[in-house]
Amino acid sequence: MFRYSMVSVVSVGVSTAVLVFCSGILSWSAVVSNTVATAVATVPSYELNRKWAWGKTGRGHMFKEVLPFWVLSFVGWGFSTLCVWLVEGYAKDHHFSHLARTGTVGITSIAAFGVLWVIKFIIFNKILFVHRPVPLDALDGRAGIPT
Repeated sequence: MFRYSMVSVVSVGVSTAVLVFCSGILSWSAVVSNTVATAVATVPSYELNRKWAWGKTGRGHMFKEVLPFWVLSFVGWGFSTLCVWLVEGYAKDHHFSHLARTGTVGITSIAAFGVLWVIKFIIFNKILFVHRPVPLDALDGRAGIPT
């Protein structure tokens, strides 16, 4: 749980920095900025979660780990993008300053991903990165070497 939490801190930091840069400095829309931020942050999030938080080694399996991880990340993206889009519209309608709008969009993105944090932990721990022991009948009996 601690390692998963620390990976989340790194991911949120990367995502927020990219989001604020794209939205605040480049003046991209909240939707485009959030999309870029999610895509960038998903790479270190996957690697850190897989290798550090869950201790998996070797290459990740495309259909059992990589693809489901990216799908979950972009489900989070969809939810957070809807939230930042709504907040950006509210901020524009109420004439927020550029700084206030950028801050509101950033906080909203963090809050939206926070809502999904516990659900993703359960999925990662119980399904995606679970360690599956080799069944005893798959061992050839000589030195516990899988056949």
